[in-house]
Amino acid sequence: MKRLIYLLILFIVCWANAGAQQVMNGKVTIDSVSVANNGSQLFLSMTLDVSKLKVKSDGEVHLSPVIALNADSLYLPQIILAGRGRHYRILRNNITFGEGELYRAGKTKRIHYRAVVPMATWMENANLVLNEDVYGCLCKLKDDSNDLLATFDFSPKTYQPHLVFVAPKAEARKERKLEGQAYIDFPVDKTIIYPDYRRNRTELAKIRATIDSVRLDNDITINSVWLKGYASPESPYSHNRDLAIGRTEALKQYIRNYYHFDSRLISTDYEPEDWDGLRRFVETWDVPTRNGMLEIINNTLREPDNREWVLKSTYREEYRYLLHNVYPGLRHTDYRITYTIRGYNDVAEIREVLAKRPQNLSLNEFYLLAQEYEPGSEEFADLFETAVRMYPDDEIANLNAANVALRRGELDRAKRYLDKAGNSREAVYARGIYEVLNKNYDKALTLMQEASDAGLRQADNATAEIELLKASNR
Repeated sequence: MKRLIYLLILFIVCWANAGAQQVMNGKVTIDSVSVANNGSQLFLSMTLDVSKLKVKSDGEVHLSPVIALNADSLYLPQIILAGRGRHYRILRNNITFGEGELYRAGKTKRIHYRAVVPMATWMENANLVLNEDVYGCLCKLKDDSNDLLATFDFSPKTYQPHLVFVAPKAEARKERKLEGQAYIDFPVDKTIIYPDYRRNRTELAKIRATIDSVRLDNDITINSVWLKGYASPESPYSHNRDLAIGRTEALKQYIRNYYHFDSRLISTDYEPEDWDGLRRFVETWDVPTRNGMLEIINNTLREPDNREWVLKSTYREEYRYLLHNVYPGLRHTDYRITYTIRGYNDVAEIREVLAKRPQNLSLNEFYLLAQEYEPGSEEFADLFETAVRMYPDDEIANLNAANVALRRGELDRAKRYLDKAGNSREAVYARGIYEVLNKNYDKALTLMQEASDAGLRQADNATAEIELLKASNR
């Protein structure tokens, strides 16, 4: 049944109709006016109720549909309603009216009119007019009038997809985190931080800036500060372990003293030797000996000190490069600040926070504010663009931003967002719209069917529209 409906829709590429209307002072009622075209032909159909039309025995009424626009016009086959005497005379004398159709007035109640004519460009916005001519004895014209039945609109239509935005779930508790790496330099075998030593002033400022970005916001509560120190693989493992522990503790004390944090707020961890960081570098190092070095680095059956000695003695030249250029970067501290942001329920407050601290808003709060704007407006679009900047990896944020880009016709941008929008039925539907806009109708129909099977009702309506577009672009 669904397939049959689609076939009918394909035939009627464009259409116009009007409700029931009366002409000739209510003597004729016309309804079901339908005008369609398939690109090369125009199809007209309508039903005329002529049961109230009285025609004298020797009279005629000619109803002539005309397609007209300014100086252009096309007369369609007439409807001739003849009185009793006139009707017999026409039949007896074999009088013809071209393509017109003869009916006996008083006997005919309803007329189902059909006409097919070649489609012309000027007809796209033309009018359908009914001329009504009343003739008396000896075919003398007694009265003429005309009525507008319909106005066509067959001009090419721009596809306007119905976009489905998704409301993110509200968070019971807005917990966030900030993460980073710092490279604090220590003199050889020392675990004391000297703020002016080498690049320490810059690295310490980086940590403080991260903490201050949330500490100075009255809407934010810091829950914890976590530090993890790493050392590089040279020197004995036990010595590196002591350095990693001591240097991480030194940074903890620096932060605690600087901010007067409760000691329970700061936790520490350590990694005596950052073999993972060494592995990541060697994996991308374009040298012939890369695989041999990786085999040594990945051999966790060896003790760390033995691994380091075999690497150093087997690949002396490469090891010197690593020691001077890579190992310094393995001596670092990872840090993470976890915090909670209070929720915002008032739209006016959300708008104020958006202007000053958009990173404080949850996706649900962005969505609440979006409901205040007209869909398609610049404010509406900018809001979802800001949301995806704040949450670049969130599937719903990317889906809603993709919808904004699709509405604007920015298909490259939409594609980037859709790639990160997940596989929800709404995301599948949006990918279908993307394919429609790229004129990949078969692929679009497949995606719409998938979204429909998943229960998204908008996909059914979209499927019918895509079938029309596909037919009109053949």
